[in-house]
Amino acid sequence: MKLEGIGKLLRIFIGEDDHLNTKPLYQVFVERAREFGMAGATVLRGVESFGAGSRIHTAKLLELSEDLPFVIEIVDTEKKVDEFLPLVEELFEKAGCGGMITEEKVNVIHYSQGKNP
Repeated sequence: MKLEGIGKLLRIFIGEDDHLNTKPLYQVFVERAREFGMAGATVLRGVESFGAGSRIHTAKLLELSEDLPFVIEIVDTEKKVDEFLPLVEELFEKAGCGGMITEEKVNVIHYSQGKNP
């Protein structure tokens, strides 16, 4: 797949405790993105956050916290991201969780598989 130039970055903000049935929601998003043929997806685990409920979630040593933040980033063409977005919203609905979805235009400089697939 060739991906260069102007694309779109989709960011999905969820919590560690968010699941769809018994599977972690971040894993569901990555699997669906792959099935959909998206260029790629990355899950980032945050160390501290707060959201709509203003509750602080942190990974500080002295403060045990659950539900740390996860961000799923997906980059592809604008058309492909726009086509994938309804599925993302459907998964949020099915999981019944809170979170946030953002998107922005990006300039893809380099995208390749590398020598060792």
